[in-house]
Amino acid sequence: MKKLKLLFTALFLTSMAFGQSYFEDGLSADWHRSRREALRALMPANSMAILFNNPVKNRSNDVDFIYHPNTDFFYLTGLREPNSALIIFSEKRQIGELETDELIYVQNRDPRAEMWNGKRLGIEGVQEKLGFDQVFLFEEFGKKPELDFEEFDQLLTFNLSQEIEGSSSNNGLKKMINEFKKAANYPEEVSEVRLQMYQMIRATDIENSANVAQIIGRYKNRYPEVANDQVLKDFLEADSPEKRMEVREKVPQNKTDIFALSQLMDVLREVKTPEEVSLLTKAAKISAVGQIEVMKATKPGMSEREIQGIHEFIYKRYGAENVGYPSIVGGGNNGCILHYIDNDMKHLSERLILMDLGAEWRGYTADVTRTIPVSGKFNEEEKAIYELVLKSQEAGIALCKPGVEFGEIGRVTREIINEGLEELGIIEKGQRHNYFPHGTSHHLGLDVHDRGGYGPLKEGVVLTVEPGIYIPEGSDCDPKWWGIAVRIEDDILVTTGEPVNLSGDAPRTVAGVEQMMRIPSVLENWVLPEID
Repeated sequence: MKKLKLLFTALFLTSMAFGQSYFEDGLSADWHRSRREALRALMPANSMAILFNNPVKNRSNDVDFIYHPNTDFFYLTGLREPNSALIIFSEKRQIGELETDELIYVQNRDPRAEMWNGKRLGIEGVQEKLGFDQVFLFEEFGKKPELDFEEFDQLLTFNLSQEIEGSSSNNGLKKMINEFKKAANYPEEVSEVRLQMYQMIRATDIENSANVAQIIGRYKNRYPEVANDQVLKDFLEADSPEKRMEVREKVPQNKTDIFALSQLMDVLREVKTPEEVSLLTKAAKISAVGQIEVMKATKPGMSEREIQGIHEFIYKRYGAENVGYPSIVGGGNNGCILHYIDNDMKHLSERLILMDLGAEWRGYTADVTRTIPVSGKFNEEEKAIYELVLKSQEAGIALCKPGVEFGEIGRVTREIINEGLEELGIIEKGQRHNYFPHGTSHHLGLDVHDRGGYGPLKEGVVLTVEPGIYIPEGSDCDPKWWGIAVRIEDDILVTTGEPVNLSGDAPRTVAGVEQMMRIPSVLENWVLPEID
């Protein structure tokens, strides 16, 4: 019986979330505090923002995935532990005997759990390391201090309708979310589309109500929850602006807003602070070194997974905590699969290999792609496609300046690629095609596809520029082009001067790639024993 009890204890503890590392060379408590202050300055008067950290995700049986915090939560707190919640008030409030503008709830210290899965900060650790004054255990959520959600005009949060995994690792999180939903009268059924329609109706005036009705009519055909909602039906069927205004008064009111906080975080996270730029630069440089070392090491006969391993070994050698996203290493026709992560092709031939990988450094991720010839030399067709993509990318990078519309980068790069494909005879003039099926740019930061707006670029924005051409086998063109896939991607910082290519250490030109591939690799003499 004693052995059985010990077994159950071990299984329970291994299911708990792993303790998280706090880096001395990461972001400071003062930096995270400044981000909370910046959010508070954007919040409506008499409002409250509430964020919950990510749940623990199960990998298999009693083993969980390595924990990764919600990036908005980490941005505002620096906390990397589950079962935690953050409350920010727009102004200082008197709650009983306590006056504060923020509260944080965390999991407790537990020597038995920490023996298995690593140290937790607990109340004192969060106060000392992360600089919070008012720290409580998750069991005390809503009760200590006692909060009255009815006192606020707006409650800003995210969509909390998603089911949370049933693991005991998430008990604290589920308890807090359920407590909040009950106290805040959170809607039982949440449809983001329907709530957006409600917002549009509430915001409209009598002159614009017909335009709003047209928009709702378009959504009606795509979303059953819009078509079946009685208030939205009444708004659509109203035969005059005056009657639409009467329906507007019937739109359900709820203090909980699941859109505004996301919009505020978009504003905050779009422009990077100098501290963030420093971390992104380190991530990009490590990723560029990975590309360089793989250029030296790649030879015919290697496997995709072997090449992936070299990249990720370089990241770990520098102390990067993880990859920022699943590594993409596609040889030949596999490169035409945009998010190819199987990486299981063996014995690469003398074709191209497309490598899209990024190191995560102190929470911030790079996103760097290079395409190289496995043989060390591009053939005529590969070179033609590569130089077209490079020409497009260089034009896109040159546009990364304050005031340039985000979408202009994509428009210009796509125009260059279309003209080039016409000149090569791969498409006819004006022909619609799928050889460049993705966008050219996205924001980069704590998420590989980071938060941010898509209007004019601002100083301090970090974005990717990544045009590509993909010609799968069987395409409607000369077979000599089949199986060619080229993407070149770099991480660009927008400044008042020229754009800064954070990942530019990795060669991008045909000559630069081929020259780098002629340099001997330090791995050439690393021979492992054969295993049957």
